[in-house]
Amino acid sequence: MGNDLIVKANDVIKASYQLTANEQRLILSAIAQIPKGVPVSDRTIYPIKAENFIELGVHPKTAYREMNDAIERLYERNVIIKQGETIIKTRWVQMIIKMDRDWIRDNYHFYNEGYQQGDEFLVEQAFPADYCIIGIKFSEAVLPFLSNLTNNFTQYLKQDIAGLSSAYAIRFYELIMQYKSTGYVKLSLADLRNMLDLGSKYEATKDLKVRVIETAINEINKKTPIKVNYELLKTGRKFTHLELKFKQKSKPKLIAPERDTKTVDMFSNLSDSQIKTYSSVLSKVHSISDLADNKDYSAFAIWIANILRDPTSVREETAKRIFKTLRTETDFKD
Repeated sequence: MGNDLIVKANDVIKASYQLTANEQRLILSAIAQIPKGVPVSDRTIYPIKAENFIELGVHPKTAYREMNDAIERLYERNVIIKQGETIIKTRWVQMIIKMDRDWIRDNYHFYNEGYQQGDEFLVEQAFPADYCIIGIKFSEAVLPFLSNLTNNFTQYLKQDIAGLSSAYAIRFYELIMQYKSTGYVKLSLADLRNMLDLGSKYEATKDLKVRVIETAINEINKKTPIKVNYELLKTGRKFTHLELKFKQKSKPKLIAPERDTKTVDMFSNLSDSQIKTYSSVLSKVHSISDLADNKDYSAFAIWIANILRDPTSVREETAKRIFKTLRTETDFKD
């Protein structure tokens, strides 16, 4: 997945908006492409492919459909950003572009540098019927909060939120990252409701606790590098504030089982660079092509990379096949 950084101004972290998890994945996939520390133009279009969604935990079989559904709604979404006494209300994006398989068929020479006349039929074999590439152009008003930031900003690795399926979990994680140096944040429930743009939803504290707070924190504790504890605080007899305490999870020591001498040690530590290289090579190896399950090369490589990163994410027999192929088809050494 690489070290793709998500960088947002703190004003956007606490801004009032409501996006689904998939709409956030579109936004975050585009933000990760913005050059860091330099001014960028609001005319730039950031392309998003299914691979970006798969990297963030979406199943390869549903990635295209979920992208299509999310982009239809994203154009209408707005965000309210408060800076002191100034309030800015703007759309997230000023333009969306959708390039489907029909467009690729008609413009294959743009998509593939190795295009030769008559290659259009390859599109039918290479891409599923719902294939698409999404292009996002951020609104002029929101872009300064996402680029060329020198202070009062929050950043985290895109890979840290891979697998989060709750929109609230993503927002909570970003809030936590804003205060990661202290490991503590306290905010009023009124501010939390405004931040999540809840309106009249979950007005009872017990509903807010179960549907929002616990849903988000349980998923963060399960799927991210952060461990969070929370407490609801009262003012008088009424719950008015939320207190979060968090820290980096300690990395568990991996104890390898008795090694099968016919397979590679499944607990070998690979760097991100190695994983990227080896997964690309293995995605084209015929002996494991049956594992691709109709994935294209890019999606299959991402699936393999996730196994190289975490062998326990699949059945042991599948992991052993991947690691055995890794040793026989590459320059990998135990």
